[in-house]
Amino acid sequence: MAAKIRQKKLDAIAAAAMPIGQKVVAQFKTADGESTGPPLNLPANATPEQLELLLNQLLNQGEDPLPYSFHVNDDEIIKDLWVDRKDKSTEDTLTIVYQPQAIFRVRAVSRCTSTLSGHTEAILSCSFSPDGSQLATGSGDCTVRIWDLNTETPRHTLKGHAGWVLNIAWSPDGKTLASGSMDNTVRLWDPKTGKQIGDGLKGHRKWITSLAWEPYHLNSKANRLASSSKDHTVRVWDTSLRRMVFAIAQHTAAVTCIKWGGEGLIYTASQDKTIKVWNSSGMLVKTLEGHGHWVNTLALSTDFVLRTGPFDHTGKRHKTEEEAQAAALLRYNTFKGAGAERLVSGSDDFTMFYWEPEKSKKPITRMTGHQKLVNHVAFSPDGRLIASASFDNSVKLWDGTTGRFIGNLRGHVGAVYQVSWSSDSRLLISASKDSTLKIWDIKKMKIKMDLPGHLDEVFAVDWSPGGDKVASGGKDKQLKIWRH
Repeated sequence: MAAKIRQKKLDAIAAAAMPIGQKVVAQFKTADGESTGPPLNLPANATPEQLELLLNQLLNQGEDPLPYSFHVNDDEIIKDLWVDRKDKSTEDTLTIVYQPQAIFRVRAVSRCTSTLSGHTEAILSCSFSPDGSQLATGSGDCTVRIWDLNTETPRHTLKGHAGWVLNIAWSPDGKTLASGSMDNTVRLWDPKTGKQIGDGLKGHRKWITSLAWEPYHLNSKANRLASSSKDHTVRVWDTSLRRMVFAIAQHTAAVTCIKWGGEGLIYTASQDKTIKVWNSSGMLVKTLEGHGHWVNTLALSTDFVLRTGPFDHTGKRHKTEEEAQAAALLRYNTFKGAGAERLVSGSDDFTMFYWEPEKSKKPITRMTGHQKLVNHVAFSPDGRLIASASFDNSVKLWDGTTGRFIGNLRGHVGAVYQVSWSSDSRLLISASKDSTLKIWDIKKMKIKMDLPGHLDEVFAVDWSPGGDKVASGGKDKQLKIWRH
């Protein structure tokens, strides 16, 4: 407390100490380091609003201004240039790094509009389709259910598995749903009719731990699916022919998580403490080593843009498959820019590693701070932040471009199982063992909404790509849909 008071006094002195009429020379730069416009002579206490106005004029978008955030030496400018800068020197040219913010704003969900029962055991996974129009849940009662989001009622119950349904994954065109189960099979479903497509994909000798579809811009037929299993292997299936294309068996322990990246690389994390990178024909490209215990979870900086593929926030429908694939490729390339695809892994050794697997097999940084195992990591949709959920009851935020620690989101009183970002990257929701969901305001690093209502642990949460709905499920067997 004393430190806070001292800091406030220092801030007050610093603010008061700015000489009247003090100017600074500032240069706007993009996050990639490209200069925008000439160096400008600005008042030393310019506010973010004034900087935004100026920048939109420089970029010739005065009629249609975009929102930006500004940083000087990693300090975000929130109040004004003088107060938020640690180094008050006015001799050198200031570099003001600007980053565009999402044009649309997602409102925090605040009420539960439906509590849907139907599953007779715990809900283990829930997922919105890529365009946000459909919702599916997988459960310990061996079924997958598809829910009607307009009426918020059950639509189909998909029966066929003989064991718990551990994970579900929508194909990137939203026309097929895959589910992986304790019964060692992967099954494919048509979400419109609720019928199974053919028989189960058999081959794994133990249960399925994770599923990943090939991204839409690489394959618009959306017919290649990778599944990882406790039997140490990964299998890639052709879903239209319903047969295995190839198997990958180089891990020496259970494979826990699989991601299919936008450059066509497949990333697999395993309990043998390694992450392996494969190309899309099953050749080993790299092995990423560094963790001291099981690797539980992976996140890619491109996850959101790959998940939504050709569907963006405008809700435009594409007439042809080629047009949709071109749109998906354009979105991916725009998002990726000049940078490489980034990967974050979370482990039972309480740490996370930050990698750029395309460039190097050495980690860029090791992210420490959690006091118990890291269960889930997620990049924000704009790729600038990383959130990690841990069994130490906290959610931590990290810089998505450097892996630097930003802050703690504390409030849960039980292990945090999963986190999900809103599509504008301004809010984060977390699901916990303490039976609550919490929404966090990222700018203020504070809790924005506490959403109690579940009667037991919440295992799964998903924020719809459009940002208008959140679905959550857990041990109380009920699916809850939350809206603003």
